[in-house]
Amino acid sequence: MKIDVVIPWVDGNDPVLKAKKASYGDAKALSRADVGGETRYSNLGEIHWCIASINRFAPFVNRIFIVTDGQDPGVESRIPVEIVDHKVIFSGHEDCLPVFNSYSIETLIWNIPSMSEHFLLMNDDFVLTAPVSPADFFGPGGEVFCYGRRKSSLWASFVYWLSVLKYGYARSTFKKSLIIGSRMGGSRRNFFYLVHTPRPLLKSVFREYFEKNPEAVTSNIRHRFRNPAHFQSQALEYALLDGRKQLKLVDSSDKLLFLQHWKGADYVSGKISRAAAKHTLRFACFNSLDEASPEERAVVAEWIEKLLKEV
Repeated sequence: MKIDVVIPWVDGNDPVLKAKKASYGDAKALSRADVGGETRYSNLGEIHWCIASINRFAPFVNRIFIVTDGQDPGVESRIPVEIVDHKVIFSGHEDCLPVFNSYSIETLIWNIPSMSEHFLLMNDDFVLTAPVSPADFFGPGGEVFCYGRRKSSLWASFVYWLSVLKYGYARSTFKKSLIIGSRMGGSRRNFFYLVHTPRPLLKSVFREYFEKNPEAVTSNIRHRFRNPAHFQSQALEYALLDGRKQLKLVDSSDKLLFLQHWKGADYVSGKISRAAAKHTLRFACFNSLDEASPEERAVVAEWIEKLLKEV
């Protein structure tokens, strides 16, 4: 089984990209964190950790694709790395470029020409923390492992609309995109709540669905920035696979360290120590590291660099 890794990546510090983003976005809308907040484009070099962790702990990976808008992070890797421009995956949809949100980009990930059938979608703020194998992502009978759980769509939708009343407008939220994607895949009562781990996916499932439903592609990629109407393409695929009895839900509670809501260097180091002490940790996500203090970043950097150091 060939397994590739796909990482959408952006360097928000690039003045060319900044100017492009400003020319297409409404300043008031872009100031909203759910639409175009700066943390979505932040680049502190995390992708170098991500690539290093794949090389260290997942040497079975066939190829790493980094999907960008005319950028190149210049990573070092023993595993072959290929830079894929947005123009490649948006072939036939060039009128929707440039695009500045991950939902639109991920809708067309399957359009990477040389990508294998089995692949892992990762973000640059993910790292592997221990050796993994294909069996952590795909089953021997063709199953695809989903790190997450089912949640009630009715209750989550109710809570979402309460937030609309609170804020006075419909926000673009991760949970709302999961609900829409799951429903499109045939899961109406429940949606797939995906946690921050690498996501195993099949290229053919995307291709078959979107070739039969081209309007779904058009609706999701026409928004240059995040929009409440966006669906999460991975939730869509997992719902489709669930309908085919090809999906296996995996509990990630003892495998994932999720760092967010920064509360001080002592809190961060304590959380890392507790997670590592379980000896089951496989994945870590340091979400919005740009919002952490210098002291908190130093704790994370020291831990990851020690973790990735060759022994």
